Amino acid sequence: MISISTHVLDTGSGDPASGLKVRLERRRGEGWSEANSAVTDDDGRVSDLGSDLESGVYRLKFDTGGYGNGFYPEVSVTVDLDDSREHYHVPLLLSPYGYSTYRGS
Repeated sequence: MISISTHVLDTGSGDPASGLKVRLERRRGEGWSEANSAVTDDDGRVSDLGSDLESGVYRLKFDTGGYGNGFYPEVSVTVDLDDSREHYHVPLLLSPYGYSTYRGS
């Protein structure tokens, strides 16, 4: 089975993005269904956004507007999780006018 975590850093302030809502969704046919949701901790982390997940296409939806980013009210990161790894870590680097993500370790 597969697990996933995330870490959000506010590169504009240089601090972790604490209190940011994150939703994990799984693609089902042409639509999406919610698999889990969480809020980042004081260090900007969600250590268990999903566990015992099956292989498939998932989407992490970050509520960046609720965090205070007006230009990007939401950031969606779609990933294809397969059994080649047991754990996936998907960090998000967020600034007022940009963001980036990568497959972490």
